[in-house]
Amino acid sequence: MSLFGEPAAHECSRAGCREGAEWRLDWSNPRIHTDGRTKTWLACGEHREFLYGFLSSRGFPVSVTPLSQGRGSQPPARSAG
Repeated sequence: MSLFGEPAAHECSRAGCREGAEWRLDWSNPRIHTDGRTKTWLACGEHREFLYGFLSSRGFPVSVTPLSQGRGSQPPARSAG
């Protein structure tokens, strides 16, 4: 974590977790993301299934890929519960 409370690059999105991310979960909420936009959460090995289950149980389309196969070099925004 940085001095200003921002998460470190490629940190797990699970609330309270500070582990390095290994997985990328790209998802959307079809009710509000009608323009094809997706959001990205990152996951460490321990929280990958938890985050996937959280999203998929709500009917959100989710794709999980290794972080090393992510899109571009910028880390996505951190926004998980």
